Amino acid sequence: MSNSGPARNDIANEEAAAIFAALGDPTRVALVGRLSDGSACSITELAADSALTRQAVTKHLQVLEAAGLVTRRKAGRESQYALSPQPLHDARQYLEVVDRQWEQALGRLKSFLEQ
Repeated sequence: MSNSGPARNDIANEEAAAIFAALGDPTRVALVGRLSDGSACSITELAADSALTRQAVTKHLQVLEAAGLVTRRKAGRESQYALSPQPLHDARQYLEVVDRQWEQALGRLKSFLEQ
């Protein structure tokens, strides 16, 4: 990879780091999976099929919300959480840029070694 910086990307390194950090926990990945069908769920619904308390689920959802991966909407006394897929698309594009940069660097290394 060159020192001229990453190729044009719609996601900043800080945003990518926040998304990857939020997804670095198996419980949060499971919550994203639960919300991936497009439906909004309450904390009670998300905690129902797990050994986690509602308080623990709330803390995980707060991390996901801070990273932009979920949105919260008040519905009466409950909060409904829904997946926000755009950050996942952005993170995938970020990884594709990094992948292309590594492939180019490996190609240059291979050419150099073959000379």
